Amino acid sequence: MNDRGKLHSPAEKLLKQATRQPYYLSRGLLMTAWTYITTNKHNKVLYTGVTSELKERIKSHKDKKYPNAFTARYHADKLVWFQKFDSIIDAREREKQIKAGSRAKKIKLIEEMNPEWKDLFETL
Repeated sequence: MNDRGKLHSPAEKLLKQATRQPYYLSRGLLMTAWTYITTNKHNKVLYTGVTSELKERIKSHKDKKYPNAFTARYHADKLVWFQKFDSIIDAREREKQIKAGSRAKKIKLIEEMNPEWKDLFETL
């Protein structure tokens, strides 16, 4: 290394690369993430979201932490479906897929996991 901290030799460059975290780890992309669906008490409104902290996110929906948010305005704080992923990218992709689908597809997805539409928050 020279006096400005730059690497001189190819061996020094390889050593630095070998000890550096992969890009996806340093950017937080490889982590547990969740895609979820919430509804209101009458099961009329459906909201699809993604988070890295499912229990905390649902609690924030229940507490109406953000009063102007969709879930607060429409009381969509009952967790009825969720799926775990090892990557936030995969969870976001699933969220987009669900949001692009019809209401009927969302209902089918929910009923496959939770036919009684119970609030799954307490199971977390």
